[in-house]
Amino acid sequence: MSGAATSARVFANMAALHFEVLARSKLARASRLTLPHHVVQTPMFMPVGTQGVIKGIANDQLEELGCQIILANTYHLALRPGADLLEQMGGLHKFMNWPRALLTDSGGFQMVSLLHLADITEEGVTFQSPVDGTPMLLTPEESIQIQNKIGADIIMALDDVVKTTTTGPRVEEAMHRTLRWIDRCISAHSRPTEQNLFGIVQGGLDPKLRDQCVKGLVERNLPGYAIGGLSGGEDKDSFWRIVAQCAAGLPEDKPRYVMGVGFPLDIVVCSALGADMYDCVYPTRTGRFGSALVPEGVLKLTNANMENDNRPLDESCSCMVCKQYTRSYLHTIVTKEAMGSQLVSYHNIAYMMKLSKDMHTSILEGRFPQFVQEFLQKQFPNRDVPKWVRNAMEVAEIDISIRVQQLARETFLIQDNWRH
Repeated sequence: MSGAATSARVFANMAALHFEVLARSKLARASRLTLPHHVVQTPMFMPVGTQGVIKGIANDQLEELGCQIILANTYHLALRPGADLLEQMGGLHKFMNWPRALLTDSGGFQMVSLLHLADITEEGVTFQSPVDGTPMLLTPEESIQIQNKIGADIIMALDDVVKTTTTGPRVEEAMHRTLRWIDRCISAHSRPTEQNLFGIVQGGLDPKLRDQCVKGLVERNLPGYAIGGLSGGEDKDSFWRIVAQCAAGLPEDKPRYVMGVGFPLDIVVCSALGADMYDCVYPTRTGRFGSALVPEGVLKLTNANMENDNRPLDESCSCMVCKQYTRSYLHTIVTKEAMGSQLVSYHNIAYMMKLSKDMHTSILEGRFPQFVQEFLQKQFPNRDVPKWVRNAMEVAEIDISIRVQQLARETFLIQDNWRH
């Protein structure tokens, strides 16, 4: 083992987290993750506040909704307001007045999202600033140094990211570079007793490359691990198989974070396969465009049939929006007034927090398979559960067919009684 990997074992023993699996249901697990600023329950969704703010939602609202961790972005924070200023202010927690946990991305995702502005070499990534056009070199060392100044509870290693639809030698190059860069990140990390460095598994859709990357990262005994490079346009069957493969190869006693996943169905499937943590802009972004998350899927408030609908967004939801506003009112203001998008975003975060809590509780109580069955029945009342979900549940050892058939019979009997 390399010197850097050996030092990682010592470094991991000083990690500023404690991870405890409280209960398991097949591959799924309910866990407690103790971080410097908060004790977190998993499975868990993290709303994205790229520059230290979730658009339209105040921090006290996030607390009342049960938000445990906010994700912020190293690249954007380094541009504005700047890492030095954040350090002077006592870190991002104090700067944004957020008492709970924070996670910062490394800036690596911008290799994909801002590819036209980036040049990737062994040294690092040179971005052309979208603000003023000036070049900015982000090396593994620089990424970690910036994150040390920002002060998040969990910081991410800089990895070489490629789109999941990319094929050929570039995928293997990126995977090996990710492993080389993790050692540079470990060496640069100056606050291992206060911040937890997670490595990111890369390798595209190639199972052999994914296995190599998992093995290399596990050898370095990091505080936690992320599964990266997904949710970029790959087919769903490939998506879940990579998640299942990586989760199976990662340590049982460390948190597993699937990056960029925010669709409720994807989160339920990944949790059934053994993952713990998720993040995405989807709930807030879709809220700003007038779509609300409900147990049946997505409610499009811009549709004309919402105009005279006096029901709440979700009759099973206890959030402030569902208690106080109708679909009709939200239809009127959602894309026209700032408050409209704020209210729907608030509800969507409430939905994601409740989904996470319900999964955690159902695993603790030994009824996670029933939770999955009921979730799928609401999402797919016509029993048209996608084949990729059925395949994933087979690997997760959750039988969804019996419950779906039972619920369908119950629905038929209710409808038949109503007719008579």
